[in-house]
Amino acid sequence: MPPQMKKPVVVIACKVLQDVLEQLLPGDLAPVRIFLDYGLHDVPDDLTSTVQSAVDRIEEPSLVMLGYGLCGNGLQGIRSGDHTLVIPRTDDCIALLLGSYQAYLQEFRSVPGTYYLTKGWLESGSDPLKEYHEYELQYGAEKAMWIMDMQYQNYERLSLVARSQDELEEYRPKTREVAAFCERWGMRYEELLGSDEYVSRLVKATVALSNEDDAPDWLDTEFVVVLPGGEIRQEMFMR
Repeated sequence: MPPQMKKPVVVIACKVLQDVLEQLLPGDLAPVRIFLDYGLHDVPDDLTSTVQSAVDRIEEPSLVMLGYGLCGNGLQGIRSGDHTLVIPRTDDCIALLLGSYQAYLQEFRSVPGTYYLTKGWLESGSDPLKEYHEYELQYGAEKAMWIMDMQYQNYERLSLVARSQDELEEYRPKTREVAAFCERWGMRYEELLGSDEYVSRLVKATVALSNEDDAPDWLDTEFVVVLPGGEIRQEMFMR
């Protein structure tokens, strides 16, 4: 911990955000960085218990940066214990990847039925094509496709969100393969260049809080802060 820090910082985040956080976090901030598997999102109770266990294992009272949104209520009920938690005020990580909650709202209002793919999801997560092959092994082709139809028939768009043009080009071939499969449901394929701005603000907010500096004027709008002895609640994320 750098000497100017008044409170140690610990990062607990989804692996989807690992690359961007590793690039934006100062080298001397948060020596303990825990990146958890994306697959925990599939069962919100598993996400809750895993994140809670990670928080509970922190021995010294700390400022804990949670690199998640509410994530299907997967963070609801997590207790801060002796720590202070700071969490982006958003439903999921799409707003973090797009750069702001406003950017997410704009996309949502434009095409509500959008399935987003990113480098992180493609590398460590899941996608409709991979899901189909997993179901096929379990249930056979016909039942697997029936399950997929139930899950995806109302989606209109598959969007690849990337941080740079190079990243778009690198992950375009895999995403187009998924997109071709998703044409079954009439999904169109689009690409979106995201931004690191929201994650950068998360880092700035964490630094300010760890130094006990004056809170940035956007802190309460963009982030949820849970003090020691508190608990994450769904209503905290309402805007």
